[in-house]
Amino acid sequence: MKKWIVSSLMSAALAMPAVAQTTIQSPVREVASHPGWEYGPLVQGGLGVTDNRSGYKFIMAGVHVGKVLTPELGSGFFKGQFEFAAELFPYWQSNVPTFQRVKCNSSLTVCSPPYTVGGTYHGASLTPVILRWNLTSHRRVMPWVQGAGGLIWTNHKYPPYGSATVINLANAGPNSETSVWNFTPQAGVGMHYFVKPRRSIDFGANAVHISNASMGDRNPGVNVTLQFNVGYTWWK
Repeated sequence: MKKWIVSSLMSAALAMPAVAQTTIQSPVREVASHPGWEYGPLVQGGLGVTDNRSGYKFIMAGVHVGKVLTPELGSGFFKGQFEFAAELFPYWQSNVPTFQRVKCNSSLTVCSPPYTVGGTYHGASLTPVILRWNLTSHRRVMPWVQGAGGLIWTNHKYPPYGSATVINLANAGPNSETSVWNFTPQAGVGMHYFVKPRRSIDFGANAVHISNASMGDRNPGVNVTLQFNVGYTWWK
């Protein structure tokens, strides 16, 4: 009797349909296994850190759009995917110290009264080339490293240049202006922190060089600015 009961229970168990097991992927694994687009808003701000630019401050707001172009490559900690991206900051602002300058003719015999330059500059920034490597070996955090290049347009020639105390052709002559256009080669690191599947809060830090590449008469530039950003990303 006992053998019959055991045999019946085993037969019933074998006849039951198998319960499907669902494998729950980590948020990083889910986006890495289905390469696609990512986009979202971000804000960025920072300051100048070299030469006499420590008084320069920056704040901007815009959007980031990227496309993952490769499957996962490599192994271990450096396993990852290559992404091409771009950023647009329609709101760009820089606050710089003010100072006095004059403008003179080519012989430096006639000069304007001193006037103030510096203060607040507004503009827009476009970074059309961002080459990013996303590290995909973690579950919830996706670090990244990148190199990028872009440009800025400002409502006045940037950065301010000249002098009211040192009068020479470089500082006060007719060819002593900078440019409303500047280029922004840069490099940075950051991470996506996934708060839910295909949704992440993003943090980054960029070292940004600002230079007009001699499109203006003078190119004092801002050798290095350190800028931090925070954003939110949707993954498709």
